[in-house]
Amino acid sequence: MRTRLQVLLAAGLVAALAGCGGGGPAVEGSGESRTLNVFAAASLTDTFTALKDRFEIDNPGVEVRLNFAGSSDLAQQIVNGAPADVFAAANESTMTTVSDAGLAAGPPALFATNVLQIATPPGNPKGVATFADLARPDVTVVVCAPQVPCGSATEKIEKATGVTLAPVSEEPDVKSVLGKVSTGNADAGLVYVTDVRSAGDSVDGVDFPEAEQAVNDYPIVALSSGPQPDLAASFVALVTGEVGKKALEDAGFGTP
Repeated sequence: MRTRLQVLLAAGLVAALAGCGGGGPAVEGSGESRTLNVFAAASLTDTFTALKDRFEIDNPGVEVRLNFAGSSDLAQQIVNGAPADVFAAANESTMTTVSDAGLAAGPPALFATNVLQIATPPGNPKGVATFADLARPDVTVVVCAPQVPCGSATEKIEKATGVTLAPVSEEPDVKSVLGKVSTGNADAGLVYVTDVRSAGDSVDGVDFPEAEQAVNDYPIVALSSGPQPDLAASFVALVTGEVGKKALEDAGFGTP
């Protein structure tokens, strides 16, 4: 089932289509039945689902298949030969894994930024107000695994603040962290501000100033190993263009 944010983003993109034409170049021969495989960080789920709808409207006969997971897992899938046309990561170091393997069709383009936010169950039962509160012995915390961009950002903040967390679990992506918090299996979790927004009333968000010390830059690239290079280039153009920028900002991302 789609989240409320996905529905709103999709509706906004369809409205934009009627008002200003296509958001990216339509691909010649787009009447054919073709599939574009897009691998994207889990934190992009809502935005890219909406952009998928827009892209399919612009390119009749094209099906966009989205694969969402932790960026590090996706990078390894691509290096190991997974059939991907586009890769959008949640940090530059993860993208480097793919670029260094010679699989990028060109230089990756930075298209968004994101910062961490503390997610708590509705009402914030433990009264978490600061990053330091996450180290309290009465607060159960879940975070992303260190190899995942959100986990790497968490480690940067720990080093910058001198606050060491003792999480009860390290999850493979932000959606898994959010799930633990929204179901009441943790008192708090570190996810992106965009994830808290997309979760609606299922969690509360707590801002903390130290988050600015670990801003995540999101790169995207068409892959040289992908079977649909023209579609891949067109999808990247949609994401990095004005339509993509608006969808990202509506979801809470920063944009270049």
